[in-house]
Amino acid sequence: MADLPDDLPLAGPDDVVEPVVTKLAQAPTRTRPKPGERRVQILQTLARMLEQPGAERITTAALAARLEVSEAALYRHFASKAQMFEGLIEFIESSVFTLVNQLVEREPSPSLQAQKITTVLLQFGEKNPGMVRVMVGDALVFEHERLTARMNQFFDRVESHLRQCLRAAAEAAGSSTPTVDAQALASALTALAVGRLQRYARSGFKRLPTEHLDLALQRLTA
Repeated sequence: MADLPDDLPLAGPDDVVEPVVTKLAQAPTRTRPKPGERRVQILQTLARMLEQPGAERITTAALAARLEVSEAALYRHFASKAQMFEGLIEFIESSVFTLVNQLVEREPSPSLQAQKITTVLLQFGEKNPGMVRVMVGDALVFEHERLTARMNQFFDRVESHLRQCLRAAAEAAGSSTPTVDAQALASALTALAVGRLQRYARSGFKRLPTEHLDLALQRLTA
């Protein structure tokens, strides 16, 4: 998977996360890739196929044909198609939460932390449309239920990060019910993010998830 630079600049509501931190690492081109390189190629190809219309169900036969290898060759690197999707989910988790942890460390304002967490999530989806089909579950409908459960846990974790930031913001603002305030707003921001990712996927990746995002976040977290 792609390595993240130590000095990565953080993205604000108007910024864009650099593509280098949101793409699967390109495996070097060679006639016979090493095992690790072939795994990356398989995941890259699966992600690209998910960007195509009607890609909710991708067979291993179609994936093998795109790679110009046999299905047996795929199974030398992944025990099942579910394991391939797990590889994509691992990349999503690693990419998003590495950025989230960095911005929380660098941004002193809890309210801005919440805005930036939401922004990072949506920018990641915008730069990885194939991954969005995994994130919103469209690509997992016919797959093992543990994959859907894992993506649900991903968004629960995002909401937990938001809740922590927003509780601190509510306390700083003198709220008498900071926990309740934080829970309500974290839920709303998570729903906003999921809804925008779903719209992005179902519009054929035409309606960008970051469209007018800065204003929406400012109003919600004011």
